[in-house]
Amino acid sequence: MLRGSSLAPSFNRNSPLFSFFVQMPLLSVFRNSSLAFHRPLLHYHSYLFAKPVRDIQAYDLPMDRRAHLCCSALSTTPKVHESSALAMDKVSNKSKRKARQESPEGVLKLKLDMCSKHGDVVQALHLYDEARTNGVQLNQHHYSVLLYLCSSGSSVKLNGNVVDANASSLYYKRGFEIFQQMIIDKVAPSEATFTNAARLALALEDPEMAFDLVKQMKGFNILPKLRSYGPALFGFCSKGMADRAYEVDAHMAESGVMPEEPELSALLKLSADVKRADKVYDTLHRLRAIIRQVTDSTLGIIEDWFNSEDASKIGEENWDTSKVRKGILMGGGGWHGQGWLGSGQWRAVRTQIDEKGGCHSCGEKLVCIDIDPRETENFATSLSNLACQREVRTDFVRFQEWLQQHGPFDAVVDGANLGLVNQRTFSFYQLNSVVGKLREMSPSKRLPLIILHKRRVTGGPATNPKNKMLLEFWKKSGALYTTPAGSNDDWYWLYAAVTCNCLLVTNDEMRDHLFQLLGTSFFPRWKEKHQVRISVSRSGLTLQMPPPYSIVIQESENGSWHVPTIAGDDLETPRQWLCATRAKNKVIPF
Repeated sequence: MLRGSSLAPSFNRNSPLFSFFVQMPLLSVFRNSSLAFHRPLLHYHSYLFAKPVRDIQAYDLPMDRRAHLCCSALSTTPKVHESSALAMDKVSNKSKRKARQESPEGVLKLKLDMCSKHGDVVQALHLYDEARTNGVQLNQHHYSVLLYLCSSGSSVKLNGNVVDANASSLYYKRGFEIFQQMIIDKVAPSEATFTNAARLALALEDPEMAFDLVKQMKGFNILPKLRSYGPALFGFCSKGMADRAYEVDAHMAESGVMPEEPELSALLKLSADVKRADKVYDTLHRLRAIIRQVTDSTLGIIEDWFNSEDASKIGEENWDTSKVRKGILMGGGGWHGQGWLGSGQWRAVRTQIDEKGGCHSCGEKLVCIDIDPRETENFATSLSNLACQREVRTDFVRFQEWLQQHGPFDAVVDGANLGLVNQRTFSFYQLNSVVGKLREMSPSKRLPLIILHKRRVTGGPATNPKNKMLLEFWKKSGALYTTPAGSNDDWYWLYAAVTCNCLLVTNDEMRDHLFQLLGTSFFPRWKEKHQVRISVSRSGLTLQMPPPYSIVIQESENGSWHVPTIAGDDLETPRQWLCATRAKNKVIPF
């Protein structure tokens, strides 16, 4: 509950508003209707929305005019040319769209969207009150925008200034009133509706209500998203209610919702605060499996745990080494999952790892975690499917056939990227230097596959006679593939490198939306084992090979931990790691 505010609503377990939203399921609002709610809500969409806002149809007219329109349509059906009919349909659709936009509902939508853009909750509430007075029928979108603005709390604005927390409590109360009116009006709620209502509950410091709202989504056949759980999870964590937070976490798993770093970081801090060492251990492994590398804020939480007195009291002094080694083998290396090993005070320091995987602090060597060949094959298939969806299918299929005929290769080169590293204009000389170094490294002394877009081989520096000869040599050697106009060559060089299971030479960090489509489970692991970067200096060109260890949270056989940060994934900035160790114990084999 917001304290110290005269505007804060009376909102507790005994309040009528709480009874309406939580103690009674939202479905109960509809009980007086003749509908059978054991069926999905979508079956009653036509009932709930007998006159949809989105169209002005003939059934909006009086009965006598509808009959007149039907008779007219049956008696006069002139034959028109097909192109004329299409033109008439286009004009008709344009007119309908204009009518929707100019209707009271359409005008309200436009104005509310502008309020949302500028965070103007005051104007949005004024528009809502005005619409209710004028009998404007609000739809799901209207309500979603209003609830979003009301739930924004201290981020809302009044005359361009941010509203303070005390004043914003008034908007939280109005938000619940609007939510109540939405249910009374029988407007079907959406995932966004429930999420914004849950945020309102969190603003009133009531994570129990936020969790109840998420659980009620199932009754409306709505699947919760990660953001739906945030208010309840973060609310319980901030209050130190560990058991309730773990319940939310379990509910997320049952719903197939995968947590991300903010959620796992909150659970980690909560577990450390309530001295649940087992939960800290489990959450660290979830971070290892899902996130791999952490932000600096999460690293600080992990560092605080290892430096705490509670951490020093937990651990096995004598453990079964064979069981630990079996756990490492079964897990593919880098972790064993057998619990805290060792005893005594931890030493947690921030450090770096050398080129061979040696820790600068403790001297331990990190390991390279195996990649399952089946995962690689599945990844290549999913990559092909995505590329065919976003590229001209025939162009990409033609490339796949070419690759089968000319491959496999020991390395694939992102030609456009490497020709521009530290260059103002595209440099074929620099690209050829990279190709030459890769050929020397190749066991078969074969040229790598060079991927270049069509515009790179037809204009600009490509018209230089020496460069023309170089391109012709690569082409005759079966080492050059030119991607067609309008294509994205990223799909081509990535697919080739994955299919050939070879090195990929590029300074592209592969962080944009295209690569986000590939997910976070396999792609980062593949990238760290296959990407080669280049650096160019006065002394020449240098290839930076993949590290001989995996850049992921690692738990060693003797119980120490090494946690990498996200920052520093380039040539200029070394990556920072947290090394957590304690004095080695005498291990007594069982």
